[in-house]
Amino acid sequence: MIKTSRLMAAFIGFGFAVSGSAMATSPIKQNELNTPSIQTGVFTASQPSTSQQIKMFPVAETGMQQHVITLKKLANEDDFLIEIQIGQNKLVDCNRHKLMGDLQKITLEGWGYDYYKVDKIMSGPSTMMMCTEPKTTQFVMLGESIKVKYDSRLPKIYYLPENTELRYRVWRAESPFNFSK
Repeated sequence: MIKTSRLMAAFIGFGFAVSGSAMATSPIKQNELNTPSIQTGVFTASQPSTSQQIKMFPVAETGMQQHVITLKKLANEDDFLIEIQIGQNKLVDCNRHKLMGDLQKITLEGWGYDYYKVDKIMSGPSTMMMCTEPKTTQFVMLGESIKVKYDSRLPKIYYLPENTELRYRVWRAESPFNFSK
């Protein structure tokens, strides 16, 4: 009986050693992930963009920032979407919080290019649960995520109040279309 438990303990110890080393990973290499690289920039009224590619767009007003997302050209852009989230980092309790504001899609007159603008963001509704945990800093969104087609021909332009952040991620279709029968 003693020999069996020692053997079992040795086997369990060996199993933990193998799992520990199996969990080690090497650094992530972006070019091996098959995700396009995206270039972003944030500009203000005092430090506007000097890019010729977006010179037709208005300069950010005082108290606002111009967020510019420039996409790399891809051969299969129809397989990609960009998800945009607008929000602020806030100290919040366990309730679900939202921000309120009016996201406007504006067409640049004479050019036909679209850009987005939020003039003002305020605290919005939240659930009313009793929270016992301490408050934490979290990204609180304005409305819902925006999904736009991946189109590298023109940067995506967003005008947001200075204390607001813009988050994004790329979605890629992995599977082919199926047909209903």
